Amino acid sequence: MAKKNPHLNPENFRDALATVQEDGKRNWVYPKKVKGLFYRYRTYLSWLLLAILFAGPFIKVDGRPWLLFNIFERKFIIFGAVFWPQDTYLLIFLLLIFFVFVILFTVIFGRVFCGWACPQTLFMEMVFRKIEYWIEGDANQQRALNTAPWDSKKIGKKGAKYLIFGFISLMIGHLVMAYLIGVDQVIEVVTQPPSAHMAGFIGLIAFSGIFMFVFSWFREQACLVVCPYGRLQGVLLDNNSINVMYDYVRGEPRAPIRKNKAELEPKGDCVDCSLCVQVCPTGIDIRNGIQMECVNCTACIDACDEVMVKVDRPKGLIRYASQNSIKQGFQKLITGRVKAYVVVLLVLVAAFVSLIATREPINGTVTRFPGMTYQTREDGRVSNLYEITLINKTFEPQTVELIPLVEGIDLEVVGDTHWTLEPQSKFEGRFFLVRNQSDVQVSQEKVQLQLNAGGQEFGDIETNFMAPINK
Repeated sequence: MAKKNPHLNPENFRDALATVQEDGKRNWVYPKKVKGLFYRYRTYLSWLLLAILFAGPFIKVDGRPWLLFNIFERKFIIFGAVFWPQDTYLLIFLLLIFFVFVILFTVIFGRVFCGWACPQTLFMEMVFRKIEYWIEGDANQQRALNTAPWDSKKIGKKGAKYLIFGFISLMIGHLVMAYLIGVDQVIEVVTQPPSAHMAGFIGLIAFSGIFMFVFSWFREQACLVVCPYGRLQGVLLDNNSINVMYDYVRGEPRAPIRKNKAELEPKGDCVDCSLCVQVCPTGIDIRNGIQMECVNCTACIDACDEVMVKVDRPKGLIRYASQNSIKQGFQKLITGRVKAYVVVLLVLVAAFVSLIATREPINGTVTRFPGMTYQTREDGRVSNLYEITLINKTFEPQTVELIPLVEGIDLEVVGDTHWTLEPQSKFEGRFFLVRNQSDVQVSQEKVQLQLNAGGQEFGDIETNFMAPINK
């Protein structure tokens, strides 16, 4: 039996987490199985979102992944467009747009993303929790099973549950790796011995283990303790933000229904059945008001609406609403704060579109070969060795040429005389810059290199040429 939690006391509920007991130990949450209109819609949406999530790595456009977040090679493909390290500024703008949109969305609609679309909620509530209900039963049956001695029944149920949990965690681990390195590379890792792809094998095991830990034990703590979005809720929300709210004007004073007893005092619509608390996956009492732990999953709405139907009272005692709409009776969505965020978002989107339209389709970066300065040749010339990284962002193969713009300096390519880049690819090569020793005037000279492809100029690259001064 869990110890009484001060969270359920409306006078000091914010002094402690619902999942922490008075002695500091974890108060394990056993949410009661929920059913209702919102839960049904969330289930349908979860099927769609999970299908998109698992299909994402397999969708290809012209042989390229539609989505790829390869942080190891610093290559990102977003909706078919490739972003390389040279496009970091574009990714920064994209992230800014995303964050401002999240802020704007949260200011208006609260934490609805957490309850309806967050992968943590989708997997926890719509996959792992359903499996737990199927094997171990509803909340009371789960409590009884966990306190029961380890007999064959308990071992069988727990073993079956964790076996399925482990299999699904492996699938999620493979899915994450597919987004990071590509589905083709994941297939290679899986089909070959671990020794052939040790880093990939360790990555798969690590990700699978993390997801197994999160969904079998850590659970709602990921939302309460780890997720920064929940912490930001306190500064993003205001009295006009829409959240899952308890209508205290209509519900208070709450009191259970007692038959054959005269009602001496007026009572609100809340019958104090506590079902809204029993179905909550984070263990809070929504009647205490807005709380950081609430993920807007609507479980309490469905539970309360079912009770209201049974006692012949209107639905919506718990509903999507703002504090002002409950207190004052009307809702105001478009506030000055919302308008300001909209303006910032539009400016960022316009800037991003402008940068995308003006970015160079071919980029090059030149660096000196590590550990070398200059080389003196027998014919009286001096050479410097360089490395070049070329990025072809177009969808056509390109033959690239580098031309020195300083008179008297020649360029010698190491290996193939032509650099041919495949579509949407990166190429690394080496070359020498060479000039006569007699022409050297300074020990370190700036050199401009013109980058050409297909007869078109794609900008200049600056580097340094080092040589001993001719005496």
